[in-house]
Amino acid sequence: MQNVYNLAIVGAGPAGIAAAVESYLLGMRDIVLLEKGPSHNETIRKYYKDNKRVDKDWQGQKVELDGNIYFIDGTKESTLDFFDEVLENHSVELRTGVEVQKIVRGEDGFFDVMIPGGSVRARYVVVTIGRMGKPNKPDYKIPPSIRKKVNYTLDDVGEGEKILVVGGGDSAVEYAVDLAEKNDVAISYRRETFRRANPTNQAAIADAIARDGVRPLLGTNITGLEDDEGRVRVLFEERESETFDRVIYAIGGTTPSAFLTSSGIAIENGCPVHDEHYQSNVPGIYVAGDITQERGGSIALGLNHGYRIACHILEHDKSLRRDDASVTRLD
Repeated sequence: MQNVYNLAIVGAGPAGIAAAVESYLLGMRDIVLLEKGPSHNETIRKYYKDNKRVDKDWQGQKVELDGNIYFIDGTKESTLDFFDEVLENHSVELRTGVEVQKIVRGEDGFFDVMIPGGSVRARYVVVTIGRMGKPNKPDYKIPPSIRKKVNYTLDDVGEGEKILVVGGGDSAVEYAVDLAEKNDVAISYRRETFRRANPTNQAAIADAIARDGVRPLLGTNITGLEDDEGRVRVLFEERESETFDRVIYAIGGTTPSAFLTSSGIAIENGCPVHDEHYQSNVPGIYVAGDITQERGGSIALGLNHGYRIACHILEHDKSLRRDDASVTRLD
């Protein structure tokens, strides 16, 4: 007979880890985290540059932590170490390399979390898939011959390349400033200022532009890309085309709408429908983290979501609570 978990969590970022650990601290056992990537917090690992500052408060979001996981400002590396330690100290099963396809409620009321070759059964499910798990891509077609030169992370970037970064938010600005140390970098943004970026990044890009480290192409819209003898010719609406060795898009991410709707979760204004406890329109399925916000959310916000979900589940299903559970604040 297939094992039934009390809680299955889709996505092992801050919100997912918080939902798991807070549930454990409140007395729940048999909890599993299902992660598509090779480890937890893949968004931080993949999209944050080394030594990037990671703040509790993000883009002006001032959030007081409600739960038992006390996160403080740090770097990419210290943040990953922190979550390593949180997971190691609690009996929460982390299964990596598992891509969840959809969630189906069985006739017995339990959920079947569908994965390649089978399913994971659970009484409750929390969906914490981050928006950056599905980065936004341009509307125009990218010629197959240059697709390896068009990227969404810094993984394939070398040194001495002529690079165009596309976007005006924090990721785009950070990419441009970081790459400018060893490359010829330009940044294209449809607006005239980088007002979407946080103050620290606004100052960094202004300094990079002032010392000719980054060439700004502001107020520009890209209409297409072409193959120019293996390099990328960028077609602009407002200026002449220009050829680059590589183009990196940092234009945000999108809600995984197909996955949510196939699981019966309604979407309004680009976000999954949920109540004040972050329970979706499907009773027993909760949503947390970036996908609940139009423009993403801070780590602190995700941690609070996980705590509130854990509290709501345990308050309404006391049969899941072990009497010998004790709570210790994690810092």
